[in-house]
This record gives sequence, structure tokens and C-alpha cells, in this order.
Amino acid sequence: MSISAQNIPAHLDFPTINAVIFEIGPLALRWYGVMYLIGFLAAFWLANRRLSRTDWSKEQLSDLLFWGFMGVVIGGRIGYVLFYNFSVFVDNPLYLFRIWEGGMSFHGGCLGVIVAAFWFSRKQGWPFLRVGDFIAPLVPIGLGAGRIGNFINGELWGRTTDVPWAFVFPGAGAMPRHPSQLYEFALEGVLLFVILWLYSAKPRPVGSVGGLFLLGYGTFRFFVEYFREPDAHLDLNALGLSQGQMLCIPMILAGAALIAYAVKKGQKT
Repeated sequence: MSISAQNIPAHLDFPTINAVIFEIGPLALRWYGVMYLIGFLAAFWLANRRLSRTDWSKEQLSDLLFWGFMGVVIGGRIGYVLFYNFSVFVDNPLYLFRIWEGGMSFHGGCLGVIVAAFWFSRKQGWPFLRVGDFIAPLVPIGLGAGRIGNFINGELWGRTTDVPWAFVFPGAGAMPRHPSQLYEFALEGVLLFVILWLYSAKPRPVGSVGGLFLLGYGTFRFFVEYFREPDAHLDLNALGLSQGQMLCIPMILAGAALIAYAVKKGQKT
């Protein structure tokens, strides 16, 4: 049954923004790439503001952020392939390296950063949980910028709705949808940053800032997934949960456990 214009609820016009800023031959600068750059630069600036709280050198900080960024990229790609397209990977393992086709997972990127931070902490002889507490408040701005990139690209849209702030996304059918990317920008980006930045402004139990990040992100993402369209090839599971929600559950539990451990131990940063 076709949908006429009269059957479509009131909605906002999706902004016409070219995902490619400019092209020079085979090279193209895309908004999504710019958002990654904004996230990295913001993390670098914020980290330098708090460097005086540590006994690290600027060179050590730069190395830590570099390896953290590598963890985001490598972990994000591996996580996307394993968590969302494992069957494709089994049929063609080289799919892992076809990064030009897109596909990044936050949960994979988070694991990548944790691995990179753990490795770098051991290398420098730094307490891992202290490093995690330092990194955690730097992450949300990059997350928020990435969601703006998703919105500009018209991807990862929300479920159909009749709310007046809905959009008809290109390639997502004729019905208006929740701008779930903007919900994630507001919660996982702006609100989570404010919470972590203010909480970490004073000495806290070692590990509690990192635990609060895991708990906060996992909770916000789990909530927003109710407004986000599930991946078409995965849909919802038997429990009515999306793959994103399933990945958030261990994150929430780990965050709560880490906070409890940090408070019980009582050692302040």
C-alpha cells in the first residue's frame, strides 16, 4: 500500500548537507572524518588542561592520546565486524580490512581504548585505573561530534514516529523518524561530558570516574536504543532488545561494579 503525502505526519525538513566537504581527485574530506578530528583535538585540549594534576610529561600525554586514538579506530572496526557482521567476516575474513565501506562500533572502540590504555599504563608503570579516570572525561565530546556526523550523513536513524521534531531521512522511507543521532549527541555527548567533567573536578576514589563513564554511557545508550531503528540484518532479539542494548548490559554492570570497588577501596585520585 502506497503512502500519500496526506498520510505522512508533520515533520521537519531534513537539512541538505553534502557529506563530502570537498574532493581533490581520489581524496575526499567528509564531515564524518572532520568530526573524528574534532573529537581528537577536543580530547587533546582538555587533557592538557588537566595535565598539571599528574606527573606526566607532555610527550607522554601525546603518546597516550595517540595510542588511545588508534584503539578507537582499530577496536571500532574490529568491534563492528564481530558484533554486527560476524557472518560476513566468516564468509570473507578480508571484510575486516574493507574500511572504505564504512562500519565502526562504539563498544569495539571502547574496548580498543581500554586495551591501549592498559598496555600504555604497563609500559609507563602507571596505575591503570588512574589512567582510565584521566581518559574518561575526554571521550564524550568525540562521541557527540560523531553523532552529529551520523546525522549529517543521514545514517543510524531512529524509529518511525509522529513527534513534531521528526525527520524524513533520505533512504529511510517516507515516514518521519526520531532523530536518534541527536538524542545520542545530547545524552552521550553533552550530558555525559558535563557529568564526568564536574564529578572529576575534585579528588574521587580511584576508578570511580572510569566506572561512571561506563555506567553513564551504557545507561544513556540503552535508553536511546528504544528510539533508534535496529540494524535491519539483526533486528530485535527474543527479549525485544537490540544488539546495541545487549552490548550495553555488560558495560552498565562493569561500570557499577567498578564504582563499588573504587568506593570500597577508598583511595582518592
